[in-house]
Amino acid sequence: MKFKAPISSNLFLITFIVILNFPLLLKAQDPQFSQFYANSLFLNPGFTGNTTQLRMMTSYRNQWTALPQSFVSYTAAVDYNFSEANSGLGLNFARDKSGTSGLSFSSVGLSYSYYIQLKRNVVIRPGLRVSYGQFSANQDDFVFADQIARDNTPTSVENIGQSVNYFDFSTGAVLAHKEKYWFGFAFDHLNRPSYSLIQTESELPIKFSFHGGWNFELNNNSRYQKATNLRLIANYKAQELWDQLDFGVYIEQDPLVFGMWYRGLPGLKKSEFNLPNHDAIVLLLGVKTKDMQIGYSYDATISRLSGNSGGSHEISITYEIASQRKKRRKKRFFVPCAKF
Repeated sequence: MKFKAPISSNLFLITFIVILNFPLLLKAQDPQFSQFYANSLFLNPGFTGNTTQLRMMTSYRNQWTALPQSFVSYTAAVDYNFSEANSGLGLNFARDKSGTSGLSFSSVGLSYSYYIQLKRNVVIRPGLRVSYGQFSANQDDFVFADQIARDNTPTSVENIGQSVNYFDFSTGAVLAHKEKYWFGFAFDHLNRPSYSLIQTESELPIKFSFHGGWNFELNNNSRYQKATNLRLIANYKAQELWDQLDFGVYIEQDPLVFGMWYRGLPGLKKSEFNLPNHDAIVLLLGVKTKDMQIGYSYDATISRLSGNSGGSHEISITYEIASQRKKRRKKRFFVPCAKF
């Protein structure tokens, strides 16, 4: 997640303020993706194994491209559906680089979910994830207040570490109907790991997310036309004093998918600067084939950053390998969530 504060056209003033407050502002935050269902293993470990057999996913996001050295995030994940064991196992990797200051976050995690059929058309998938993370910074890229006060001396009295490593634990679950709906929740950073690069204790706050959707088939009476699906989707996230809501719609007419959703909390809450809590309108175009899906989305910024940010670009690719085995498998279904 990236905190989206308003920005002045005077970038030098902003940079100077950040430098003066660096010890207070150095906070690790989770990477944010507009195509959160294309990053389902990061969204909720309960989605692990929600595929025919083997699935590989990757995403790239470039946020606020008009700013110097924007925020760039990458993810890669693979998961496998162990159908006979009612289980899914996944491996995921994430990396995020923030701004010009050499701040970066990396993690590799192992996730597991278990398939429990509650009724003929209803299933629940609880899941767990264990990750190993690293938060790092290049001190050579920083200029501190004491350096400015001492006529731009090349060294600072600030003691900043190069990196900190930690274990991280997450859990979640997904409840789904075979064709109609899905709802899930997840808790990340349950052990509140410390990530401080300075000589203080700083714990990563627990992040909570609640997400879901409803699927409507618009032309299910047509025998000669491919089905058109409309999916309503939502994702609410909260971490300490920060929260955010994404909600919108996908229209799927194979092989194309169109999506549009809004990010913010309109009329419900203002930012700490007493400004309307609007962030972005997200537009998506996706293409699906039997084995692969590719999605591109653009975040049109509507906050006070709108004249300076340049928006955000995101690309996701998912490849699924179906089982070739002919033996009879247990009857089960997958969570019918959106793919982007």
